[in-house]
Amino acid sequence: MAKKFHHSHEVCSCKKVTLGEILYAIKENGAKNLKDIGEKTDAGTCCGCCVSSEKDFGEEKTELYLTTILDKLVKEN
Repeated sequence: MAKKFHHSHEVCSCKKVTLGEILYAIKENGAKNLKDIGEKTDAGTCCGCCVSSEKDFGEEKTELYLTTILDKLVKEN
């Protein structure tokens, strides 16, 4: 996550889930994996494009993926 993203950055466009909501789910609600994030925020539970670059089939690629966020934050804690 070299680029800085604002907490209002929409990570999951299907469910309209922001980076701030995902960070809260990880830091405050104990989400430790994709399943936890999906259960707590609904992110990644529809088309899956926001999960990882490998699963992103859209013409416009997502800038920030759930796996990237998890890798950075879960490893820090």
